[in-house]
Amino acid sequence: MEAGRASFVQGMEKAGRLAARTLKHVKPFIKPGITTNEIDKIVYDFTLSNDAKPAPLGYKGFPKSVCTSVNDCICHGLPTDYTLKEGDSINVDVTSIVAGGYHGDTSATFFVGEVSEEDRKLTEVAYTAMHKGINELKPFGKTGDVGFAVNKYVMKQGYFAVREIGGHGIGTTFHKDPFVPSFGKKGKGEMFRPWTCVTVEPMINMNSKPYSEHSIEGSDIKYYLTADGTNSAQFEHTMLITDSGYEFMTLDGEEVITF
Repeated sequence: MEAGRASFVQGMEKAGRLAARTLKHVKPFIKPGITTNEIDKIVYDFTLSNDAKPAPLGYKGFPKSVCTSVNDCICHGLPTDYTLKEGDSINVDVTSIVAGGYHGDTSATFFVGEVSEEDRKLTEVAYTAMHKGINELKPFGKTGDVGFAVNKYVMKQGYFAVREIGGHGIGTTFHKDPFVPSFGKKGKGEMFRPWTCVTVEPMINMNSKPYSEHSIEGSDIKYYLTADGTNSAQFEHTMLITDSGYEFMTLDGEEVITF
């Protein structure tokens, strides 16, 4: 492997493993009585203690170190003084920046105590949908291959994938092309180039009702809520496209599985 490529892969692996370790570090704290601001502080402290930076902090004016999307929040949830209660679910979306500017981006949806069977099934579908999409990654494949596989599976389960928000290219830049959708046609869309990284992160809702967009003061980042207050779930990995397939960047031992 040529030096520049090797350096990129090593940097992305380092960032990805730290992001995965951060999720594992957070997991025991997800219980009734903790606020999402406290989760933000845990992520901030753990990231800095590992000589890294939390990518969300200051990104396009976002004022926190992590996104905490509770219940009906689809993504980009802003940590606040909201106190988690029994039966809530929360997506914690972590992105770590290590030396060299490499980004590792991963998320998981956690249960707060016991949740409804409906929410448990939604979360299981979101997790499997992510892997359905990941399995379609290959050099010179198309983003539509991922979107088709995700949407086909989710629809069969009776749920709906958010179409307008999805995964993205990532590296020494937080977000870049290609957009990696959760809906598409086989063989269509942008091409996956070898030795680049993308995230796969389908966001799954209970139904197809439109969602609402909300501003965050002082930031260009928006957060999104389901129209009827039903829950949404999401999982995410950063993936490396190789010359023969793919590799996980955001793994540190076993996956953070929350159900």
